[in-house]
Amino acid sequence: MKDTNKHIMKKKISITISEKTLKDIDGIVDRIFIQNRSQAIEHLANVALGENKTAVILAGGDPEYLKISNDEYRPTAKIKGMRVCELAVKKLRENNFKNIFIVAQNKVLTAIFDILKDGSNFGVKINYVEDKQNLGTAETLRNLKGRINSNFLVVFGDIIFSKINIEELWKQHLMTKSIVTLMLTTSGSPSRKGVVKIEGNKILAFQQKPEKTDIYLGFSSIFVADPQVLNYDGNSLEQDIFPKLAKRGLLSGHLSSEKEIHIHSKSDVKKV
Repeated sequence: MKDTNKHIMKKKISITISEKTLKDIDGIVDRIFIQNRSQAIEHLANVALGENKTAVILAGGDPEYLKISNDEYRPTAKIKGMRVCELAVKKLRENNFKNIFIVAQNKVLTAIFDILKDGSNFGVKINYVEDKQNLGTAETLRNLKGRINSNFLVVFGDIIFSKINIEELWKQHLMTKSIVTLMLTTSGSPSRKGVVKIEGNKILAFQQKPEKTDIYLGFSSIFVADPQVLNYDGNSLEQDIFPKLAKRGLLSGHLSSEKEIHIHSKSDVKKV
């Protein structure tokens, strides 16, 4: 883990802490990003005190496919006076995600910029990154390689997730050694989602939109990732990266009792 406090004076202290909490803290020491117990405690304290966290709004894909009307794309659809992308940024800011990347193709990126600008009105910093190739969700995310060097949250740009507890997802990811932790929800139509076979919080298998399945637990289009995920080959997160991580024991899940709302059409807007 990059030492952001390299030039800050540190002080040795003595604290009393329960054995269980200490065991949980030791659980995030991986000798790669977090080298020891002191770094783990400092990292968790920074998170609790509102350390600037990074989030990504993934809005890649053909702009024509993302259109829901002549002048609206899925991320810019208006829901009760606010755009989908505004609702996303508002939710992220409430959870201390103040550094936000938005990745999309040029037309969609421009439409989002016209609404959000630099993010200062929301109390965040927004970085716009153009996806020039449109090869898949993994390739879209890979545009951020070299720009992010710590854990980050990813939300797809066409969902409303106002009721989902993303802070608990974030905390769980920090306590595991997984590369990615997926937010999971139950679904009555699992063939429309990526479904998972899970034991505890460890995902054993991931299958994207199976034709037939008796599993009703699916990926909610929100996840937390270690930047190592950007080094994995494959065009699609759902078809290539997640199944590969599951096989290697590096994919975890966090179950939410609330559900995200997908905005794919005008009828979806009317339902909301």
